[in-house]
Amino acid sequence: MTPRSLPLWLALVLALLCGALVAIQSRINGELGSRLGDGFTAASISFGSGLVILCIALAIAPVGRRGLARVREALRDRRLRWWYVCGGAAGSFLVLSQGLAAAALGVALFTVAVVAGQTLSGLVLDRVGIGPGGRRPLTPARLVGALLALVAVTWAVSAQFGGSAPVLLMLLPFIAGLGTGWQQAVNGQVRVVAESALTATFINFAVGTTVLVVLMLVRWGVGGMPQRLPAEPWLYIGGALGCVFIGVTALLVRITGVLLLGLATVAGQLAAALLLDLLLPTAGHQLAFSTIGGTLLAIVAVAIASVRWRGRTRAGA
Repeated sequence: MTPRSLPLWLALVLALLCGALVAIQSRINGELGSRLGDGFTAASISFGSGLVILCIALAIAPVGRRGLARVREALRDRRLRWWYVCGGAAGSFLVLSQGLAAAALGVALFTVAVVAGQTLSGLVLDRVGIGPGGRRPLTPARLVGALLALVAVTWAVSAQFGGSAPVLLMLLPFIAGLGTGWQQAVNGQVRVVAESALTATFINFAVGTTVLVVLMLVRWGVGGMPQRLPAEPWLYIGGALGCVFIGVTALLVRITGVLLLGLATVAGQLAAALLLDLLLPTAGHQLAFSTIGGTLLAIVAVAIASVRWRGRTRAGA
């Protein structure tokens, strides 16, 4: 089945599952960073392990190598601008903002700021037509869905609000959210040029790993290296989950657009986080009713945003 023949409802289901992978990956990478006492090293391990997996996949799959050749040719002919292959840098900035701002702001404010940036980015990028699906109209349904998603996320994390946090520091996760939407859009464009999701995912991880390794080396120069690595194998599967997420979203963004893809992955992330809190709760964290209500409202927001106002369009025509 090609991206064009994939129905929208199935694309949204896959996007929800991708969001669930993000929640699981966050829990794994967070635990790895806690064990190491170094979030930069944990992020570099996650990105780096994903890059190793993708290098093996490229060695096995000729379609990925042919995709790299197409991307090189498109860059040389300027059919593809150089900044389209820098999507992985946005992922690196998100990780950086987690290390710099999440602890000071708290998870609640950090999450709301990221989703606000991602939602605004999706609206603008779809309107301008940066994504591979081209321009998408700013319909009432999409606006209502975007606003509902922001309300849903705020409600879901409202139990965690409290304390005084530097408001200006919220700019970091907000900019990271803007970058997340841009990352999904440009990765989708690279996938179209390469005719391979594997190629787009590899380029994303290569750029992201390079940025994070530089940051990790700087961190080591200032604070020293971690003493030892944890022995549990499951702490090192975050990169594999990231490969699936980037590859599938690069495929889906052409169908859903940037905004709808972002809303669906956020809803999937909230739903998976809810299940993780129920099945594998962390110490000192209690499940609140607001988390359940916000998660359900986020799913409703995705459904509303996916409504196509065909009748009104025909009447206008």
